[in-house]
Amino acid sequence: MVIRLKKALLCCGWVVMLLTLTACTAEELVSEVPETVQLRLEDIEENLNKEQKTPETVKESTSLPGDMYRYAYDILSEEKKLWYQDMVRALEGMQDEVRLSDDGLEAGLEEGCIDEIFQCVLNDHPELFYVNGYTYTKFCRGDKLVAISFSGSYELSPEEVEKRKLEIEEAASKVLAGISEDASEYDKVKYVYETIIRNTDYDLNAPDNQNIYSVFVNKRSVCQGYAKAVQYLLNRLGMDCTLVQGTVDTGEGHAWNLVKVDGSFYYLDATWGDASYQMDSAELEEQKLPEVNYDYFCITTEQILATHSFENCVPLPECTDQAANYYVRQGALFATYDREQMEALFEKAYENGNNDVTVKCADEDCFLEIKTELIDNQGIFDYLQDRDFRVAYASNDKQLSLTFWMTNQ
Repeated sequence: MVIRLKKALLCCGWVVMLLTLTACTAEELVSEVPETVQLRLEDIEENLNKEQKTPETVKESTSLPGDMYRYAYDILSEEKKLWYQDMVRALEGMQDEVRLSDDGLEAGLEEGCIDEIFQCVLNDHPELFYVNGYTYTKFCRGDKLVAISFSGSYELSPEEVEKRKLEIEEAASKVLAGISEDASEYDKVKYVYETIIRNTDYDLNAPDNQNIYSVFVNKRSVCQGYAKAVQYLLNRLGMDCTLVQGTVDTGEGHAWNLVKVDGSFYYLDATWGDASYQMDSAELEEQKLPEVNYDYFCITTEQILATHSFENCVPLPECTDQAANYYVRQGALFATYDREQMEALFEKAYENGNNDVTVKCADEDCFLEIKTELIDNQGIFDYLQDRDFRVAYASNDKQLSLTFWMTNQ
């Protein structure tokens, strides 16, 4: 909307496109000795029989000794952890076959557990970028399942995998070199969030877009690539971060992250924080839209559920803390329309040389009040250093935020 007055306002809309990749359960099979089943990620339509649609309280997580943070592993039962470890060993070494632990079978695990555990492995291990499915062979004596062997499916040769590992390592090391060793946990998460967004374009047609190679080397990806790259970097920085899967309000599958900052869990969605996800480069250039959107940076369960739904392979925690939320840290979270707080927010932006300001509202009443005052009544111009500028704005009604920026359009 453009208001043809001395002062003008331009309202920008948002476009949503999403893609994710999941693995799913096999169909029931007739028992034979042996019987091999091959599952490829792109050939499977439905993931796990998921009962969990809302967060649950989960036990405190502890990582594998000497390894990076493994959230899903910590949630699994001791029996499932045995098969998890077997699968990791097979996938890391690109082994032809690994026999899944007989102790797991004796404890009651069956072939229906394979897919759930495999998905947990992929959620925990972004470095397994070359895995695109799995094969298992079951051995039965009559009707009794007596053994299962497992192997991964790969499109790349071991030589190509090693080559790409080096490329990823080189690119990731350059990214990590940009953050100081004494950075706080909040600063680490913010740095990774901003860096992934600024260096990656959302592209449905990007090659390898379900893994970290697409982000670190090709610089083009979709949600799965974004989320796994965020996870990979934060794990490297010693941060607890895992992949989360589910759907969004448009019905598409989606992937984002769960991260722990200073002892509290938060949700993080770098894909939805990237303006290139919402419009192409030409539109971005024309509108001068801010490159990074912080509406999905360290948010609560209630806030993420406004647009996202959980369909994860393991339960997720209830996130309620807001101490590491970007808008809380910036003094941009409003409980009501406070002119002094608004003046301080804009002054801070000018001092930092920022061309954009985002106002976040605590509830819908505050959102409507501020929207009326700043847009309908054109009060936004009271906070500008140069009142002859045109101002563009983007409104996120689901996350109750308003972003304003200067434009010559």
